[in-house]
Amino acid sequence: MEKVGAGNIIYDLRRKIQQAQADLEQLGEPVSNIPELIETANLIRSNEYLQKVNMKQNELLSVYEQYSEALEELLSTVFEIQNDLKEIVKEQSSLLSKPKRTSTKRKTKTTKK
Repeated sequence: MEKVGAGNIIYDLRRKIQQAQADLEQLGEPVSNIPELIETANLIRSNEYLQKVNMKQNELLSVYEQYSEALEELLSTVFEIQNDLKEIVKEQSSLLSKPKRTSTKRKTKTTKK
């Protein structure tokens, strides 16, 4: 493999994805308007919530991008290994299918005079 720790990288990225998803779920739904507060306060609270959600979604997208790139690299390495193995099998197959050359020694009879 090109990168020895590709599995660790993918594991770490997957853990970050799970954490970002959990953070998003923890934010819950936007806070509903409270009639006692003025309209501006409600808008500020909604804006703060939307900023947090947007930040977490951007983080999640970034980690998913890194995760997919790591998986693509790993998959590419697997295909390279697969092609190498195919070539090895072809080479071994061709070696097995070549007829063995048996050396036939002609015995010459020596005649005594």
